[in-house]
Amino acid sequence: MSDDEKPGFFKRLFTGKSDVAPPVAASAPLATEAEAPKRSWWQKLKSGLARTSSQLTSGISALLTKRRLDAATLEDLEDLLVQADLGLTTASGIVASLKRERFETDIGEEEVRAVLAAEVEKVLAPVARPLVIGTEQRPHVVLIVGVNGTGKTTTIGKLAAKLTREGRSVMLAAGDTFRAAAIEQLKIWGARVGAPVVAGEQGADASGLAFDAMRAAREADTEILIIDTAGRLQNKAELMAELEKVIRVIKKQDPSAPHTVLLTLDATTGQNALSQVEIFGRVAGVTGLVMTKLDGTARGGILVAIAAKFGLPVHFIGVGEGIDDLEPFAAADFAKAIAGID
Repeated sequence: MSDDEKPGFFKRLFTGKSDVAPPVAASAPLATEAEAPKRSWWQKLKSGLARTSSQLTSGISALLTKRRLDAATLEDLEDLLVQADLGLTTASGIVASLKRERFETDIGEEEVRAVLAAEVEKVLAPVARPLVIGTEQRPHVVLIVGVNGTGKTTTIGKLAAKLTREGRSVMLAAGDTFRAAAIEQLKIWGARVGAPVVAGEQGADASGLAFDAMRAAREADTEILIIDTAGRLQNKAELMAELEKVIRVIKKQDPSAPHTVLLTLDATTGQNALSQVEIFGRVAGVTGLVMTKLDGTARGGILVAIAAKFGLPVHFIGVGEGIDDLEPFAAADFAKAIAGID
């Protein structure tokens, strides 16, 4: 390792600039967010995808006023699907299915929406895969990456809650050293779920923090180490180089790590998410996706386009800030919500 890459673990160890915040008592219960009124997961998902489904259903309704599925209607439908961020590949597949089965016949809005849901599910089903964290490596290192504002730190907290509920030992690393708020937020999540947090001061070397966390997790015989990283725009070469450095330092201690690299994607982003997946995949070796912020003005169709283009596993989707608002991705539910089907 070159001089500029040395994490300086022993310097921080003796100067006290890196610390491991202890967890709360293991018996402390995990709080569930109070909601008034309490909404089901399906209600949250439908609400989050209302923007996309409303755009599609109103557009389909307008197109089918003449009831006959002719060439012009199919062309307009394909344009509508592309505008909803579903991607040209998926849009073409939906139109081809309708043309093959119902061309020049009378067709209702409900039938088109049913075909839409079925075709979207076909695209999403292969990528709807659970996150599997094995026991071969200890610690199993999970690196969380993504641009600013995509909910990385909150996702870490929710994921840590799920894992600790399963009885697994988890340690968190506050690798977003650029933002003091991110460090404090992760400490709060750690205390909340009963996971120790390795943290340093704002502005500390992120790769050094990762080094410290790897060592602390190994010494504590922790099963899973989840490392936060600073949000970085995918088109900023110097910031992506810093992420590469963090990964190199992790590999110095365990050549097989990071074992899981999760990219958080903001569901309101739209087409820009495609370049995020491409560039973070190349730089960090992304192994799976988490789609966040499906509780707002989500443009959920982009997840379909991403699935069709990259085929990366989609492990979770998030529909809020609460500790329980992270759920395994279900292709059928997502497809029905996009199509506006109850």
